[in-house]
Amino acid sequence: MDAAANGVTDESTKCVMVIDSGLPVGLRVNTAGLLGATLGRRLERIIGPDVVDASGENHAGILNVPLPILSADADTIKAIREKAVKTGGPLVVDFTETAQREVRYEDYAGKLAATPAGELKYLGVALYGPKKAINKLVGNLLLLR
Repeated sequence: MDAAANGVTDESTKCVMVIDSGLPVGLRVNTAGLLGATLGRRLERIIGPDVVDASGENHAGILNVPLPILSADADTIKAIREKAVKTGGPLVVDFTETAQREVRYEDYAGKLAATPAGELKYLGVALYGPKKAINKLVGNLLLLR
């Protein structure tokens, strides 16, 4: 397994999120939060250790890598995801409209299983892997504002 697959981060790896610029602010924040939670679960090593402040209070470890959050339309996000999956290089975490609409995970899983890939609308995608491959996929995108 390579460094990116293990969540090891160095100068040759990169982590980004791309969020649908057409979403209302609340859904953009929700999408980023869900993608971040999944990244943290899949790549535990990108979460730093707990730290203690000068008063002795503990603070949970946070992401120890830069995480630019970029903006694109839904079609661009879908294309980025498709290219990333085809290359097999980066870890791809996606969040679909199907997932956003369902309250129960079982309902989401059932609806996703019944929906062809071409019909999915992606609200966001997170990528983690070789910096060169990530830059090739998202290098022309702007930061989410």
